[in-house]
Amino acid sequence: MKRMDRRIDSFLEQVDLPLVHRVRQRFDQTHLPYPDRILRDQLKEQLPADLSGRKIAITCGSRGIDQYVRLISTVVDYLKTCGAQPFLVPAMGSHGGATAAGQTALLAHLGVTESSTGAPVCSSMETCRIGTTKNGVPVFADRQACLADGIILLNRIKPHTSFRGAFESGLLKMLAIGLGKHDGAEATHLLRYENMAENLVSVGTFALEHLPVLAGVATLENAYGQLGEVHVLRPDEIISREPELLQRARDLMPRLYLDTIDVLIIREIGKQISGTGMDTNIVGRYHTQAASGGPRTIKLGVLDLSEQSDGNANGMGLADFITRRFADKIDWTATYLNTLTSTEPASARMPMVLDNDQAVMKACVKLCGQSAASQVRLVVIEHTKSLDQIWMSPAACASVNAPDHVQIESDPLPLQFDEEGCWLYD
Repeated sequence: MKRMDRRIDSFLEQVDLPLVHRVRQRFDQTHLPYPDRILRDQLKEQLPADLSGRKIAITCGSRGIDQYVRLISTVVDYLKTCGAQPFLVPAMGSHGGATAAGQTALLAHLGVTESSTGAPVCSSMETCRIGTTKNGVPVFADRQACLADGIILLNRIKPHTSFRGAFESGLLKMLAIGLGKHDGAEATHLLRYENMAENLVSVGTFALEHLPVLAGVATLENAYGQLGEVHVLRPDEIISREPELLQRARDLMPRLYLDTIDVLIIREIGKQISGTGMDTNIVGRYHTQAASGGPRTIKLGVLDLSEQSDGNANGMGLADFITRRFADKIDWTATYLNTLTSTEPASARMPMVLDNDQAVMKACVKLCGQSAASQVRLVVIEHTKSLDQIWMSPAACASVNAPDHVQIESDPLPLQFDEEGCWLYD
């Protein structure tokens, strides 16, 4: 994309940016640095002792779960001690460009390979239609998982970015959408997010009853993105216990301790960070009417698209401004496939594109509704999974709604940029 006309630079050059403090936010630090023994003990308690010769599929999603490889490897090793033949199945709906190679590559980005886990990755977009729910939604599942002797669901439980319900992101969603590949994701999303909570339960419950699920391995992460808890659930426990774990995950998740943010700047978004590139629960902006919550954000700027996202810019539509650097990385096919599957084109709309970080920040400040830079409640974050160390203007610091959880660590300093207008965030 070409540079913007000089007239735009002139329009923004007179905008003053507020000073910023380096700020430390404090959250619950519950974490499991070495989950191996806990996970093995729970697997031993919940799984049959003899799985000799049985082929067991382990689901692997597209999110950057903490200690992902260690968790998968522990499950693989335990299954082998029981005589099983474990293999890994990408269970990520239409992610990875809705191709088998793309989904294998996405797992490799997360460090999940045969050499790192001890089990082969069997990737295919081929599915079996295993039935239809009472409300007419077809239920699909990965063909290789259907042919397996057993399935271990492995996923993180957390609040969803696009809808609210007793079940959001977690084991049941992995079963209904992730394992359903592109076919299952499209079928479940077809009635839109307003009906997603109901569809997720009906499709997930049907799949749970008709597939050879042996157990679900559910992880919860603390606000620092660290593994906080791990739970192995029997199939008959998933429906009753997952809602409790979802509430626990909601209590553990990070947040920005402000009710209103005039300007929020995010250094990067991406699919490894959130399904919508940024966690909508944190930024307070949503591309559906089925979810709400978080701060009121007046203007939102995004500076870059993560390399791990492979050009999938789903979620950029929540921003008001992006940089030219971001725009040049967009893979429109991957982005549109993801968005068409999720039924929400608003998340893939192109925001206004400006030359660099400095221009994005100035545009947000100019349009945020405050007459002076000193009044602007500005928050700058690296991404929505990294909220312990952030940058806040003095006006934002004065508006914090939980002062015991926020510590100012520096004097107010000007935002620094290099010759290309890129923010020197270090």
